[in-house]
Amino acid sequence: MPELPDITIYVERLQHFTKDKKLNKIRFGNPFFLRTAIPPIKSVEGMKIKNIERMGKRIIFSFDDELFLVLHLMIAGRLHWEKAGVIIPKKKGLAAFDFDIGSLLITEVSTQKRASLHLVKGKEELDKFDRKGLEVLNTSLEEFKTAITSESHTLKRTLTDPTILSGIGNAYSDEILHRAKLSPILLTRKITDEQIEKLFEATKEVLVEWTDLLRNEVGDSFPKKVTAFRKEMAVHGKFEKPCPVCGTEVQRIRYSTNETNYCPTCQTDGKLLADRALSRLLKTDWPRTLDELDDLYVNK
Repeated sequence: MPELPDITIYVERLQHFTKDKKLNKIRFGNPFFLRTAIPPIKSVEGMKIKNIERMGKRIIFSFDDELFLVLHLMIAGRLHWEKAGVIIPKKKGLAAFDFDIGSLLITEVSTQKRASLHLVKGKEELDKFDRKGLEVLNTSLEEFKTAITSESHTLKRTLTDPTILSGIGNAYSDEILHRAKLSPILLTRKITDEQIEKLFEATKEVLVEWTDLLRNEVGDSFPKKVTAFRKEMAVHGKFEKPCPVCGTEVQRIRYSTNETNYCPTCQTDGKLLADRALSRLLKTDWPRTLDELDDLYVNK
C-alpha cells in the first residue's frame, strides 16, 4: 500500500500536472471503482482542479462548489501519467482522468479490487474520510506520546493504526522500529519515556528521508514504480538477509497473509521471536489483512 512518502510524491506531481487544469472527462474501466452515485460523477467534468492534498493514505482532488474526489489506492492501486486519451487496460485498469495535456490512469494489480473513488459535496462529508490520526511531521513529542499511549497495543499496530498516526503502513513501520531499535511486539503500556522519544525521532527521520529519496528519484517526471519493497530498506522485505547495521539475519513474524520484519540483535536483545506464538499475539492486535486495516476504523 502506498504510504505517506509515496502519497506525498504522488500529490506533489499531481499538483504539477493537474492543478488549475480542466478535468475534461472521467472514464471507467471498472464501474465498481466509483463508490458513490450522488453527486453524479459528471458534476466535476469540465471543472478545474483547485488543489490536490493528502488525507492519511487518501488523495483529495478539490473543485469549486465544495466538490471533492476522494481516491484511496489501497494495497495494489497505482497512478500513471500517460498521453491524453490513453486506453484503459482491460484487466487492471480502473479509470482515467482526461485532461488536455494528458491522462491520469489508475490501475490495480489485484483480483480483489479494493481501490475506491468517492465524489462528495461539502467539507462535512469529506471529513468522514479523515481517520484523525496524528500527522507526526507536524507534531510535538508530547502530542506523540499522548497519541501512542492512548490505548494498549503492540508498537506495530500503533504505528499503522490510522486513528493514532496518519499515513504509516507495513513497510515504513518496519523501518521505523528498526531505526528506533524497538521490538514490534513491545506493548505501549510498557514503553518508557526514553523509548517514546527514540520512536518519535525515528518516525520523523524515516518518513522525511524516504520522502526526500523518492522526490529526488522522480525529479520532474511522474512516479513509475511505487512499491513496498525497496533495495534501500533496512529490514522490510529482507527476511534472512543481513541487517545493514549489525549483519544479523533479518527475521520475520508471519500472521495471516502478512509479515513483520525485524533484526533480533538491534531490536529484541538478541532474542529470536517465536513466529507461531507471536503470530497468535498479533492476530489479537491486528486485522486479517493490512488492506482492511483502514476499513476497520471507519466508524471508530
